Amino acid sequence: YISAFASEFQSLQQWGGGEQGLTPIEATIMVSLPEIDGATGPILYGGRNDGSGPCAGCSRRCTFDNRINGRDMQCCPDRAEMLADRVAKIVALRRRARADRKIAAIIYNFPPNGGATGTAAYLSVFRSLHNTLKTLKAEGYSVEVPESADALRDMILGGNADSHGTPANVAARIDADTHVRREPFLAEIEAQWGPAPGRQQTDGRDIFVMGHHFGNVFVGVQPAFGYEGDPMRLLFEKGFAPTHAFAAFYRYLKDDFCADAVLHFGTHGALEFMPGKHAGLSGDCWPDRLIGDLPNLYLYAANNPSEGAIARRRSAATLISHLTPPVAHAGLYKGLADLKSTIDRWRGLEPQAVTERNELAIAIKAQATALDLVAEDAEWGEGGHAEIPSLIKDLAEFEETLIPHGLHVVGEPVSDDERRDLLEAVNVAMGENGVGDLGIDGALEAYQQQGGRASEAVQTLARLDHDLRSDH
Repeated sequence: YISAFASEFQSLQQWGGGEQGLTPIEATIMVSLPEIDGATGPILYGGRNDGSGPCAGCSRRCTFDNRINGRDMQCCPDRAEMLADRVAKIVALRRRARADRKIAAIIYNFPPNGGATGTAAYLSVFRSLHNTLKTLKAEGYSVEVPESADALRDMILGGNADSHGTPANVAARIDADTHVRREPFLAEIEAQWGPAPGRQQTDGRDIFVMGHHFGNVFVGVQPAFGYEGDPMRLLFEKGFAPTHAFAAFYRYLKDDFCADAVLHFGTHGALEFMPGKHAGLSGDCWPDRLIGDLPNLYLYAANNPSEGAIARRRSAATLISHLTPPVAHAGLYKGLADLKSTIDRWRGLEPQAVTERNELAIAIKAQATALDLVAEDAEWGEGGHAEIPSLIKDLAEFEETLIPHGLHVVGEPVSDDERRDLLEAVNVAMGENGVGDLGIDGALEAYQQQGGRASEAVQTLARLDHDLRSDH
């Protein structure tokens, strides 16, 4: 369901010349509400012509008949053709036999040069990717599946990486002449990054495309942003452009590899954060220029809908949500555990053991100071009677804090122990003993035996249990 619309609250000239794109009311009516119904890839294809001149919001600088008054609707040919091309690509993808489909799966390298290639929020990328390749193979895609997730990782991060001085295998090289010849926005890129091929991901002659081909599936590593010391700078400064390597990477996917679709694998990459309008993108916006008409699927953590909406609105992505890892109690690591042990000794002393209590209180303050729980110059009363109860409360809070347990793996359900821990944590968080005296397993078994009749709390746990037992 593609959200295609024409603007009625501003003219095409206002839309094209503005930085925001859509007005708040347009974003609500034309983007947010359709998203509730499942719409994705919002695109503006026309609007009102106010007679003030050409539309400044697309690479064509579309011209209109200025004799038409400002109440008449006009099509923006650039945006209308992009809409038509995207629909045509989706239709072609559906009609093409699975064995003939070419898929690009994109993993990330952020922060650059930090050993973070192939990471994503809450996701075990290589295990999930390996399971995805196996599933594609089973469903008829032409895929060469490595024997294990470790082998997959080695093929992508190893290979010829050392000989090129890159963080991953170099799967293709694009010579500077080819890049200059076919990059329509070269002048804007060179204004920021110098003459092609630039200085990022290159040997001075060719631009490197990192990744590995597995039959009709190419696993590519998205290039770094360019500013290694301040990688977020590119995302927030106006008038910037991606590097030669970044632009060449997406052109390689479209023109050389000839991908039928791209799957951005995990939360999240940089494509959707490139310079351009907030929503209702034009042909001058970098996310639109880079992804073009290529169908874009995006594997995204279910707990991050806000940035997922950005990916949907700015890179025409269809989101595929995945669960986050089960949670577990954080517990106490060595320093905190030692502090708790000392406090327990202090609490176990008889009131008349004043000297020993004072000595332990001094030790407790020293341990808490080393853990940054107490300021070094903090006042500390004799025996610590006024201060230690606060530390006891802090330690209990730390110990009971729920944190993610490991990483989610697409294609594999969580273990029974992890599932049970999460259900118990949710039951406690609901503020009621929804399972009664039966325990988690007993309550869910009773729920099944009773045909789904149970308290609302148990029904909630049963729905979550069903999701946890699935492999997605």
